[in-house]
Amino acid sequence: MKEALFFEQLDDGRLRCSLCRHRCIIADGKRGICGVRENLHGTLMSLVYGRVIAEHVDPVEKKPLYHFQPGSLSYSVATAGCNFHCRHCQNYSISQVPPGTVEIPGTKRSPADIVRRASQAGCRSISFTYTEPTIFFEFACDTAVLAHEAGLKTIFVTNGYITPEALELIALHLDAANIDLKGFTDSFYRGVVGARLEGVLETIRDYRRHNIWIELTTLVIPGLNDSDAELAAIARFIADELGVDTPWHVSRFYPTYLMTDRPGTPVETLDRAYDIGRGQGLRYIYLGNVTAPGREDTACPGCGEQLIRRSGFSILANRLATGCCPACGTAIAGIDLAGG
Repeated sequence: MKEALFFEQLDDGRLRCSLCRHRCIIADGKRGICGVRENLHGTLMSLVYGRVIAEHVDPVEKKPLYHFQPGSLSYSVATAGCNFHCRHCQNYSISQVPPGTVEIPGTKRSPADIVRRASQAGCRSISFTYTEPTIFFEFACDTAVLAHEAGLKTIFVTNGYITPEALELIALHLDAANIDLKGFTDSFYRGVVGARLEGVLETIRDYRRHNIWIELTTLVIPGLNDSDAELAAIARFIADELGVDTPWHVSRFYPTYLMTDRPGTPVETLDRAYDIGRGQGLRYIYLGNVTAPGREDTACPGCGEQLIRRSGFSILANRLATGCCPACGTAIAGIDLAGG
C-alpha cells in the first residue's frame, strides 16, 4: 500500500477522496467506489500502487488514437479497479474488484520498470489503459514523470471523471488522452455507468484547457444512446467546445458482462453516426470494432486526398511525411503524424 494523494480528513475518522468526481466519503476501514482506495485509520491508501494486472505492447491505434504518433507502439499498463461500474464493460474481470477482496491481484512493477520495458520494446509512448488510470493515479503520475525524462510520450485512456486538481498535477506529464463520451443524457450515465454526464463534460473541457491532445470515443449501444438526437448532441458538443478537428471514434457494441440482452450495433447505425458527425462539421470520424473500408482512414479535410490508410490497428500507408497534405498543403491536426 502507498499513501494516496488528494484526500481530506473529516469527522468521526472519515475521509473525503478528491481524486475523481465521485468525491467519495470513506469511513475507517472502508473503500471508495473504485474498490482500491481505503481509509486506513484516517489515512487514504492506494491498494494498487505498482500492482500491474495487465501490460502489453500495443499499436497506438488500439487506444484508439489515430492522430497521435500513428503507426507507433505504445506500452500499455493497468492495475485493477475502476470508479465506473459500466454494465457493458469489456474488461470487467480486471476493472471490477469484488467487495471484500483482501489482496488486490497484480505483478509488482516500479515506475522505472515500466519505462525500461517500454524503451526495450521500441515503444514511443506509455498508455495507462484497460481499466481507469485515474484510480492508479499515483503510480501513473510517477511513471509519467520518468517516461518524459526518457523521451517517451504518455497517454490516458479514460472515462473522463478525474477532478480538476488531480488533472492539474499530472497535466504537465500527460501528452494525449482518449476519453469515452459514452452517451449524452444523464439518465444513461446514471443507469448504465454509475456517474453523471456533466462531470464527464467538465473533465473533457479541463483536458482541452490543459492543451492535452484528445480524441473521443462513443460506444453506440442499440436502444440506449443511438438516437439521431443523442448522436447529434455528441457531435455538436465536440464541434462547438473542442473544435471540428477533434477526432471522434464511433464504435460497435458487442453484448458482454451484464448487458447480454441487446444485439450488437448494426453497421448501418455506425454509418448513420458518421453522417451525423459530418453534418455537424467534424472533419475526422472513425468507425471502430468493425471492418469498415475507408471509414478507418484519415482524409485531408481540404481536398479529400487519402493520407493514412488503415486496416484494423495496422497502418497500410502514411503519406504525412510533414504533417501536411502533400496534395494541397492543408495541415492535419495531431501530434507527430509522420508516425512510427
